Amino acid sequence: MDKFQPLIDYINRVVHLTEEEISILVSLISYRKLLKGQFFLQQGDICRYSGFIVSGCTKTFYVDDEGQEHIVMFSVEDWWTSDMGSYIEQKPADYNVQCLENTSLIQFSFEEQESMLQQIPKLERFFRIIIERGFVASQKRVIRNLSMSAKDRYLFFRNEYPQIEQRIPQYLIASYLGITKEFLSKIKSQLILEQ
Repeated sequence: MDKFQPLIDYINRVVHLTEEEISILVSLISYRKLLKGQFFLQQGDICRYSGFIVSGCTKTFYVDDEGQEHIVMFSVEDWWTSDMGSYIEQKPADYNVQCLENTSLIQFSFEEQESMLQQIPKLERFFRIIIERGFVASQKRVIRNLSMSAKDRYLFFRNEYPQIEQRIPQYLIASYLGITKEFLSKIKSQLILEQ
């Protein structure tokens, strides 16, 4: 039960689960450990699981026809990881999810999630709220990418996600920001001079 406590605590911040509901939930989820470099999901495969990160860090990215990697998001403790479109539709994934650190997560399949929602109706509200939050964050990121300079996008990232910047190589942050690692170095040097 202890290994599932982080997810239970996370859910209880949004909706309160009874002991009986916790027992049902625990019967439908599993704990998984992945090593740094391992994939939780590969582009083209069907996303069978949604994952809640207990410890570690993942990157979600797309590889284009030229082999260029485009990072869409990072996930750390208390965050979710998957390719939602593939997971919900059970169709081939557009994204890869790869571990940047040794990662432990709690996972459940689409069928297990459906069973959860039937047996624990308040989880419908929980998932609606977290999906709404994720959608809003995604929309805001699109606006930032369209309206902010690279420097401002970097400053936003640094201020919004300080726990991530220290854990991830600079070239990955640059990819996430849509710039080259050289340009990111230039921005960081400029910021040092401005201090």
